[in-house]
Amino acid sequence: MAVDSSLAEMHWKHDLLGSIEVGIVVLDKNYNVQVWNQFMENHSSIVPGMIQDKNIFEFFPEIDEKWFCRKAEPAFTLKSPVFIIWEQRPYLFRFDCNRPITAQSESMFQNITIFPLASLTGQVEQICLVIYDVTDEALGRLRIESLNKQLERMSRLDGLTELYNRQYWGEQLALEYKRDKRTDVASALIMMDIDYFKKINDTYGHLAGDSVIKSFANVIRKATRETDLACRYGGEEFAIILPDTPIENVEFVAERIRRFAEKKFVIHDGIEVSYTVSIGVAGFKPSYKSHTQWLDAADKALYKAKESGRNKVVLSD
Repeated sequence: MAVDSSLAEMHWKHDLLGSIEVGIVVLDKNYNVQVWNQFMENHSSIVPGMIQDKNIFEFFPEIDEKWFCRKAEPAFTLKSPVFIIWEQRPYLFRFDCNRPITAQSESMFQNITIFPLASLTGQVEQICLVIYDVTDEALGRLRIESLNKQLERMSRLDGLTELYNRQYWGEQLALEYKRDKRTDVASALIMMDIDYFKKINDTYGHLAGDSVIKSFANVIRKATRETDLACRYGGEEFAIILPDTPIENVEFVAERIRRFAEKKFVIHDGIEVSYTVSIGVAGFKPSYKSHTQWLDAADKALYKAKESGRNKVVLSD
């Protein structure tokens, strides 16, 4: 009867471990596998007999041994559970996703709980890993985060040129002004305007005008650095913040933009439409009382460029 009772208990435990939809792995202090349930067998194609009393790291080289031992140590020494969430590390065991609902991910996302298993003496000789498949939850969260990032990016950009829009650029200008005021670094602004843009629209139509605007936006991208902040300020007007840039260097950049634009043209209805730009430059001055005063200085320089014949670069006084 005692033998039958023991066998029944073993079968009951086996059925329980096989029926639950989580991974169960029991490891000893040397990280050798003592228990390997049906979930783990299904996802790894490793049957218990293959891995029983074998070191877990030999079968799963993707597990960083030093990192895992450090994470598991509190379970052995402090008898406290340890939690590993997918945001910290997407998975512990590299399992493929084999369910249709999780087919969008190459690997299963996992949350892990490590429980201490105390012996009759009270010492923790083994730990139990519980592996939860959280792929659906993780993918949902990642999709939302990706969508939010796209929406945030779109809210900062001008729809026609994909340069920054005026609102976002203005916020960055205010921040740059504060930084420059605090550190007294050499930074500058460039204000630009496409010459005789109304004439382009009136002669060739608004689609041609849009093509010219997009063409000039590409000129700006090619002539500036990743750290520079360019925007479509409004209509045919553009602006650039150049952080940590001496005025002599900014003058070179502005002249390069002017020359590039002068050589550019767009094709509209088989006709070449060329254009030029006028440019005003203002270096940062500690005497500026606000970022709007700095912007006004660049705008006045742009006005002088237009008044003195256009297709010119003029530096602020």
